[in-house]
Amino acid sequence: MAVLYHNPRCSKSRAALALLRERNVAPDVVRYLETPPDEAALRELLDKLGMTPLELMRRGEARYRELGLKGADVSDDDRIRALAENPILIERPIFITGGKAVIGRPPERVLELL
Repeated sequence: MAVLYHNPRCSKSRAALALLRERNVAPDVVRYLETPPDEAALRELLDKLGMTPLELMRRGEARYRELGLKGADVSDDDRIRALAENPILIERPIFITGGKAVIGRPPERVLELL
């Protein structure tokens, strides 16, 4: 089973989905802005990615600055909570298959898991 955390407004996300479909991979597409992962799902995703919550965050987003998530005093738990409550902060696209995950930036990275 393959899953793609997808934002159809994002060109990188659309390109990753197209690459997968070109290779006859039909992932379950999760529009994570409409159906955001909860904290438990984010912890599992971070484990599969081998990343910290900070590494998963879109640090260029205004919401990131507004919430003050950069500081060393911000815990991973606080960042995970912020990601769950503000899915716009989640880097995209994320492709998951075979118990592993990768962020599709550049989009060709999704092919690493095939």
